[in-house]
Amino acid sequence: MNRNNPPTEHILACLSSSPSNAKIVRTAATMAKAFGGSFTALYVKTPDADWMSAQDKQRLQQHIHMAEQAGADITTLYGDDIPQQIAEFARISGITKIVLGRSSVHRRHFWSGPTLTEKLTQTAPNLDIYIIPDAAVEQDYGSGRRLFARSIVPSCRDLLITAGILACITVIGFLFLQLDFARYNIIMFYMLGVLLTALTTSGYSCGVFGSIASVALYNFFLTEPRLTFHAYDPGYQITFVLMLTSAIVTCTLTTRLKDQAKMSAQAAFRTKVLFDTSQLLQKATNEDEILSLTAAQLTKLLNRNLIVYPEQDGSLGQGQIFNTVKESSRLSFDSAPERSAAEWCFANKKRSGASTDYCTDAKGLYLAIRTGSGVFGVIGIDLSEKPLDAFENSVLLSILGEGALAIENRRNALEKERATMQAQNEQLRANLLRTISHDLRTPLTSISGNASNLLSNAETLDAETRTKICTDIFDDAQWLIGLVENLLSITRIEDGRMNLQISPQLMDEVVEEALRHISRKSKEHIIITTYSDEILLADMDARLIMQVIINLVDNAIKYTQKGSRINISAYAKNSNIVVDVSDDGPGIPDQNKAQVFEMFFTGQNQIADSHRSLGLGLALCRTILAAHKGTLTLRDNEPHGCIFSFELPKSEVSIHE
Repeated sequence: MNRNNPPTEHILACLSSSPSNAKIVRTAATMAKAFGGSFTALYVKTPDADWMSAQDKQRLQQHIHMAEQAGADITTLYGDDIPQQIAEFARISGITKIVLGRSSVHRRHFWSGPTLTEKLTQTAPNLDIYIIPDAAVEQDYGSGRRLFARSIVPSCRDLLITAGILACITVIGFLFLQLDFARYNIIMFYMLGVLLTALTTSGYSCGVFGSIASVALYNFFLTEPRLTFHAYDPGYQITFVLMLTSAIVTCTLTTRLKDQAKMSAQAAFRTKVLFDTSQLLQKATNEDEILSLTAAQLTKLLNRNLIVYPEQDGSLGQGQIFNTVKESSRLSFDSAPERSAAEWCFANKKRSGASTDYCTDAKGLYLAIRTGSGVFGVIGIDLSEKPLDAFENSVLLSILGEGALAIENRRNALEKERATMQAQNEQLRANLLRTISHDLRTPLTSISGNASNLLSNAETLDAETRTKICTDIFDDAQWLIGLVENLLSITRIEDGRMNLQISPQLMDEVVEEALRHISRKSKEHIIITTYSDEILLADMDARLIMQVIINLVDNAIKYTQKGSRINISAYAKNSNIVVDVSDDGPGIPDQNKAQVFEMFFTGQNQIADSHRSLGLGLALCRTILAAHKGTLTLRDNEPHGCIFSFELPKSEVSIHE
């Protein structure tokens, strides 16, 4: 280990509804800042948490919010043994220091069980535990459960179920007496009744009541003397005590198992929602879909009305409402207090509205969907019916974090794509300048030299020499003009600045007109045209399609030997007009076929004049045909050579009398 870089401290503050817990959170945050370490706030949810008062729930939410604002990672665990949960979490998460209140250190009575600090010391002896003085002894973290923490008065439904089960067991007891069964069988049936009561009712009340009632019913109806609470056998007193104790223990264990199963189901549901959210967000294609999926998952989890405001150009956009409950109980998110709370949350990057200290007249809770790089939106949750509990708050923050991270990743991917495209454009521009500057030097030098020769020696040159020099100047100038036309056409089409003049045109007339503009070098080759007998009428911009044909024929002239045959054929195929430009030259190698349509690719053909091609012709042809919703393909010509073929949509022939 490097002694100059000691391990980072990890501070843990335990959250509770105690009024003194706010001081513990503030102290832990200060310690984390002083040590330069990380800060985690842990809440251990027990089955009794559902029975907390509204004031305790609100205070717990305030403490969770306080820890969140202090930069803590909020974590929720589930279980009965709070010290064991804390110690195990500390071991797994690398906690080095735990901050507790003084009320968790002292026992209330000499018969009380071990305190939180004592149990933590036993289970995790390597932890540093800091005791913070609090104002008063509040409800502390106990390892045991409080039997009457929840409501004592059972519901009518639970009372009816309990009475029905006990009545059935008593009837069965009478039948067992008539059949001369041993009395311990009857006792076991009453134990079964207590177990069924604990399974089918909520809380401890009916289970404890059923345990006492079972002993009383057994004594009153099934022991001698009947219909009295006396018993002739002195041993029955011990039997009754053991029966009552066993029934209460059975009831307690069963209820605890039910509560554990409920918490396990909540944890499994939370895990499933988070997993589904992560899977769905990975498939989202834009920010609106990410926000909608996030809101849908929260609606599924919380079963509350929601509204989502996306960020648009640095301000809060129009909200989208997600309703789950009946219309009569919906919160009006369009009211002025609700909108003000949402805008305040967006501007300050803090939660606002109900259960917060900001915009308290709003009935919804508003939270920012944000990461360290900014705010991507605001989500509002209807709290008009009831506040969020710790479980809902924990999952809510997790899902909002997933949504914000998905939006940030989406923006980063788009930014990376734009940067890549910009780099490609810069590279393309550099290649263009480099290629033009290199390949234009020869024709420009030729033009300049020939022109200088004419100016200096015009009188001494014979007519044939002057004509040849002028022809060379004209050819070089024509090549430069064609190059500029190709470059301008490509940029105009790709930038969307060229308006196509689409109209029905006869393909054979377009081909013939294009051949009139072919370079004079075409006289060194044999050019043949072939047309089918039917009318070849296609929708096109004739000027641009002529440029396609000129480029294809010029390409065949450049890359084939003198005297080669170049065939231009046009025919109908299904709903398209097809034009083939074939030659009997050396052809194109298979490894180069995928590149011939790229700009600046000129191939390695020795026949071609390397100074007369920038590799723009085929790229321009494909761009023009794509604008016409057409295609350009390349295939081999037999026995040698190649065929460039393009298709255009056929135009309907209309005859007007």
